[in-house]
Amino acid sequence: MKKLLYLLICVITPVAFTACNKSFLEVVPLGSQVASSTSDYDKLMNSPDFYQARGGGGWQEEVLMGDDLAAEDGLFSPVSQHMTRLFQWQDVIYYPNDAYQRQPLLLSSLMTNQYQLNKIINEVLNSSGGTDVQKRSIRAEARATRAWSNFQLINLYANPYQAATAGTDLGFPIITQTDITATVFKRGTVQEMYDFIIKDLTEALPDLPVVPSIRTRMSKPAAEGLLGKIYLFMGRYNDALPMLNAAFNDLGTASAQLYDYNQTMGTGGAFLPISTNYGPTKGPGNSYIDMTESVLFKVYYNAGFNGNFYGNNGLVLTPETAALYGASDLRLLLYTNKNPDGSLNAGGRLRKYGVQYSRYGLELSELYLLRAECKARLNDLPGAIADVETLRAHRMPAADAPVPATVAGDQVALIKFIIEERIREFAMEGYRWFDMRRLSVDPLFAGITFTHTLYKKDGSTMSYTLRQSDRLVLQLPYLFMQYNPGMPNNP
Repeated sequence: MKKLLYLLICVITPVAFTACNKSFLEVVPLGSQVASSTSDYDKLMNSPDFYQARGGGGWQEEVLMGDDLAAEDGLFSPVSQHMTRLFQWQDVIYYPNDAYQRQPLLLSSLMTNQYQLNKIINEVLNSSGGTDVQKRSIRAEARATRAWSNFQLINLYANPYQAATAGTDLGFPIITQTDITATVFKRGTVQEMYDFIIKDLTEALPDLPVVPSIRTRMSKPAAEGLLGKIYLFMGRYNDALPMLNAAFNDLGTASAQLYDYNQTMGTGGAFLPISTNYGPTKGPGNSYIDMTESVLFKVYYNAGFNGNFYGNNGLVLTPETAALYGASDLRLLLYTNKNPDGSLNAGGRLRKYGVQYSRYGLELSELYLLRAECKARLNDLPGAIADVETLRAHRMPAADAPVPATVAGDQVALIKFIIEERIREFAMEGYRWFDMRRLSVDPLFAGITFTHTLYKKDGSTMSYTLRQSDRLVLQLPYLFMQYNPGMPNNP
């Protein structure tokens, strides 16, 4: 692990993520280079592991647990036992006798990344050949990336944040060392992890570049937006809004841009033609390297099962989710009522076929919705409406973009409308799982329940209801517990 693998220091370009300097191999044999220069550590931050999820990783587990989707029996169940367990919110997802004794892919990926990030954080200031400014900037990027990783982990393996209980709720281990032989880790508390995440981001901000070399790497607006999101998820709206405003101010006009679906999906639009198998053929959902809307670019495979453990086979929108879209909402073009074999879905349900690759870093569309929600919760209704309508005007005809009058003047109704807009924008991409967790402890959503429906071939259905008392948290898998003896697991 301490060896600097050449494959992880390939120089990333906006066009291709695999452009490597061959002369490096001519000087140092593959696998034998140890990071020592500032340039080495800078190249480590270009590691594909920091922005692309292997196989079906990323948020595929979160996709399967979101209540914005249902499943078609016959297409869904035979694919993977893990998909079925996640869809049913079973107590145990990863059994010790499963093939290969697999860990959750996101957990495995993030834990590997933790070692690399900690190595950079702990060592780069003592590296050779760079300026102090360069070294501090690289360390800041690594710290902000570590904060992003820890935010994913705490939203899978610990209770949703509540100020009253965060000080006693079990968190996720805070790992700062680069000792790969360490086996004893303390889980600590949810509050300790959130404090650590905030500390990483806050202390990184002064040294982060406003404009990153490429948007797979952390920048000041990305870290500000992430910190604003975290404060929002903690219910600290007065702290969140300044950070979200700062993110927009630092983005300026030269970074992420919203696609206007009225143009890209209109006559002669850039996303056309629409394939009967994959939807808009040139849209970002079908282009692995499209960073246009990304403030922080991170991508994962989110299409049919291809041997990578997960997929979206058999997944469809729930009728309730489909009903959230207006008839003119161009995001509906990302869905089809046809099954993968071309036959019509008997119940008219929609599957998402226009997004093979989902972004889960920080998208500009989410930044607008985060700030809109924050403003609404602080009772700035006009400001909230302006932000949500900015997004909607890029997703449907201008005449249909305004927030309904029955909603615009009601704070609670507007907050709920913005949450629904998050579903419309990110349905079946994993975002809903994070929202389900935080809404479960939000007094405005008291009594909310979450269900999954499996539609059988004979027309009957089977329903599964999430137990909010314990299944909003995943158990730590067997292999993780095996190598961390004595660590308490989730129920």
